[in-house]
Amino acid sequence: MMDVRRAGERYPGGDPAAGIETWHAFSFGSHYDPDNLRFGAVLACNEERLAPGAGFDEHPHSHTEIVTWVVEGELTHRDSTGHESVVRHGDVQRLSSAGGVRHVERNDGPEPLTFVQMWLAPLRPGGDPSYEVVRGIADSTPYAVPEAGAMLHVRRLGPGERTAVPDGAYAYVHVVRGEIHLDGEELGAGDAARITDAKGLEAEGATGAELLIWEMGQR
Repeated sequence: MMDVRRAGERYPGGDPAAGIETWHAFSFGSHYDPDNLRFGAVLACNEERLAPGAGFDEHPHSHTEIVTWVVEGELTHRDSTGHESVVRHGDVQRLSSAGGVRHVERNDGPEPLTFVQMWLAPLRPGGDPSYEVVRGIADSTPYAVPEAGAMLHVRRLGPGERTAVPDGAYAYVHVVRGEIHLDGEELGAGDAARITDAKGLEAEGATGAELLIWEMGQR
């Protein structure tokens, strides 16, 4: 079964006056929707747009795997465990908040910043926080988040090119840019497909496109 959610259906957030625009794909903060709390391990899929100099001051997280994909610009990350990084397009960043961590996210660069941040529920709560950045991840190298029982696949397609959606109990397909065809549906930037019991599906580029695909087992 495939449930398509359109970019325009996301909940707006952020603080536009402070240079922060946010689009939430799942129930979030004041946008409470009991029918849209999670899908598989995915708790949130937020598109964040930060103007130069804008950002999120230090704030806490716990019991969440936070995975970030930069679409354009540069994201500066600092956290309470002493890590500081600049994350760019092609890099995958993961902050495992575990028993608790605080972090700062800012656009300290000269250009606008857009990133997609996805929150996943861990299989077990608690533990020690950890952080890593994988630079220049390739299409052929999935990124494992074993703490959440999930695998992230980055896919870049040209027009007419195809890629398999991994078979599994749950697959979450988010279109970062471009347009694709998926099981008879056309999806554009910001659209997502939530697929239950995925089997034998392929995505085809209608234009040049970039996808983030979460492969998740039964929980």
